[in-house]
Amino acid sequence: MRTRARRTLVVLVAAVLAVAGCGGETAGGDLAGGEAPDIAAEVAQETVAPTESPTPPPHVQGFGAAPTPSASPTPSATKSARPKPTRKPPVEAKLPPAVPAPAPSGCKPKYVGTQATRAQAKAALTEAAGRTYWPTSAPGIRVPVNLVKAVAWQESGWQSNIIACDGGIGLMQVMPDTAAYVNMRFEKNYDVDDYRDNATLGANYLAWLIKYFGDVYFEGDYTLTYDGECASHTAPCLVNAVLAAYNFGYGKVDTADGLVIPNPRYVENVRALTTGCECLAF
Repeated sequence: MRTRARRTLVVLVAAVLAVAGCGGETAGGDLAGGEAPDIAAEVAQETVAPTESPTPPPHVQGFGAAPTPSASPTPSATKSARPKPTRKPPVEAKLPPAVPAPAPSGCKPKYVGTQATRAQAKAALTEAAGRTYWPTSAPGIRVPVNLVKAVAWQESGWQSNIIACDGGIGLMQVMPDTAAYVNMRFEKNYDVDDYRDNATLGANYLAWLIKYFGDVYFEGDYTLTYDGECASHTAPCLVNAVLAAYNFGYGKVDTADGLVIPNPRYVENVRALTTGCECLAF
């Protein structure tokens, strides 16, 4: 019994030594102490942590549908030849007002009057997108209808009679001062409280932002696209600048440091909604 036990022990020791001899080295060199490398730690070191986005103002929280990966637009793999953003001074004599400070936390929006139906909201937003807002200097500028619908969904969830705590009004959450600026700049008399005029005010302001950033940073190129240099929602490209400025104000995007996207989460949401919003089926 003892002899058989010794033989068994010898066989076991030999097997252990054989295994150690095969696994003690790898193509990457000797693993000191026979310990396996911490693959998770190495991957974590190579992974870039996502950048935290600034919290959007209260009037854009909780109204629109959050985007999902499947709803995100699929950018083209083809690089575009559009100009790089290089700033030149604007020619506008008077620029839009700054976005007001965020409303106090805990504030709830209020509702005034009768809410337009989804069919009425859809018709108003579609008509607003179909207008030509720069008939003389830039008649080619069009605000895509899905972009107008997506902004309205993100801003208000297509609630035409909502007034947010920061003062944003209606479908497009137009600020009273912004409405006054658009009416002055385009010699109009849109009523911000009327859902049809509200849609037009929002689309008109988007058209102004397209023209402004197209002139100041993109040599008069007003192309809105998600491909090439604009494949990422954080890229300093025209459509991202327009969406960021609609939410945060043009002065937070056109800065002393050039064109920046201070609210990439908002931009990402709206970009996703332009193809994945349930509102597109209304």
